[in-house]
Amino acid sequence: MKKPNKAQFNQSILTAALIVLIALPMMNLSLNPRVEAASTGVPQFGHVFLVLEESLAYTDVIGNANMPYLNSLATQYGLATQYYGNTHPSIGNYFMLTTGQIVTNDDTFTATVSVDNVVRQLVAAGKTWKSYAEDLPSVGYIGGNTGNYLERHNPLSYFSDVRNDAIQKNNLVPFTQFAPDLAAGTLPQYGFIIPNKINDLHDPTPPQVADTWLQTNLNPLIQSAAFQQDGLLVIVFDENDGDSTNGGGRVAMVAVSPFAKLHYQSTTLYQHQNLLRLSLSGLGLTTIPGAGATAADMGEFFNPQTPPPPALSSLTLNPTSVVGGNASQGTVNLTAAAPTGGAAVGLLSSNTA
Repeated sequence: MKKPNKAQFNQSILTAALIVLIALPMMNLSLNPRVEAASTGVPQFGHVFLVLEESLAYTDVIGNANMPYLNSLATQYGLATQYYGNTHPSIGNYFMLTTGQIVTNDDTFTATVSVDNVVRQLVAAGKTWKSYAEDLPSVGYIGGNTGNYLERHNPLSYFSDVRNDAIQKNNLVPFTQFAPDLAAGTLPQYGFIIPNKINDLHDPTPPQVADTWLQTNLNPLIQSAAFQQDGLLVIVFDENDGDSTNGGGRVAMVAVSPFAKLHYQSTTLYQHQNLLRLSLSGLGLTTIPGAGATAADMGEFFNPQTPPPPALSSLTLNPTSVVGGNASQGTVNLTAAAPTGGAAVGLLSSNTA
């Protein structure tokens, strides 16, 4: 058999390499290494926002003609029909949502809270966060009630991780900073949003006031390109004043996300520790404070996510080139790691004498 000359061999090597590279997209392979999080049924979100409303029963919210915007979200996205507060009054529910513990049922509580909490875990994981509180008098404010701002509705302001750290304290900001952050593309990965005591329905307020507030302030977020890529917004009521079932009574919880199942209604019993787990595991955290560590993750609300393409583990040319002599053998070898539940992938092109 006639040996290929070096020009023919170089062309063979380059052709084989070109075929390999062209084949990558068809094989769903990537030349860029990627780390795939373990599947828990919860997508990995770029941003998670929690909005707390106050004290209304599920049946006073869902189906209420005076709250058309919130009901439109509940119809379009995910609605928990069996979601319950943990306790009465409000403050213990806010702490359950952020520490996995009730901590206290005293609405006049002002002490520093040192138990494990969302801020501690977010900072440890390198995630950004902010508490956006309407009518907070200044950045970093950790004082008591003032005007329409209620300290007990801002649980992150109690944490030792915030009170004792000037940098973290500056993440307590007035809600007026939310729209500029959205416009500038500087929203944090975790956002805790607190309307004032009028707009969250704490004080006797017509439901349409809160609904209008939600539409005015949250619809721009939902419609933003960043949110539509990988955001999660949860609107939840802290407790039902007229019901103590499961501790805090049946309330409404709505999950909005491009990953959410559309027109979905869950009948699973959930409470604030479940939402705590969702809010952190959805950002890739694996250490969840308190009761959140063992709570179900609420993955049922979301569509299964397409796994990323397997990482390319090697692409080799041997020899890399022929610069002289009569070299007539070489190999192009491509291998990729096996995807979960699949087989390893390999392409081999050889030229032999």
